[in-house]
Amino acid sequence: QVQLVESGGGLVQAGDSLTLSCAASGRSITVYAMGWFRQAPEKEREFVAAVSVSGTYTNYGDTVKGRFTVSRANAKNTVFLQMNSLKPEDTAVYYCAADRGNGWRNTLPDEYDVWGQGTQVTVSS
Repeated sequence: QVQLVESGGGLVQAGDSLTLSCAASGRSITVYAMGWFRQAPEKEREFVAAVSVSGTYTNYGDTVKGRFTVSRANAKNTVFLQMNSLKPEDTAVYYCAADRGNGWRNTLPDEYDVWGQGTQVTVSS
């Protein structure tokens, strides 16, 4: 079973950029599609982005399309989320997730098998 650890969160101002990392251990991520989700207080977990096993295909939630970029470095067993033009409404805990079935089109939390503990992103106005 792979273990996932997110990092890179923090407090930024609106319009700033931030890059999150998800470091995997225990197993190679080359058998997993990888996704990012976020959850704000009192809101449901929201799909942010996903990337296929090879990194060729990506999928984004409507609220981040054009601002966020997901990528992966399989040789480093790491996945990234580059976030640009951040808005206060992007404030949330961001989670990395793995899907054994290469489901890079999957947007529901239940479709992912393994989760990290999350990293807080706070965007001030």
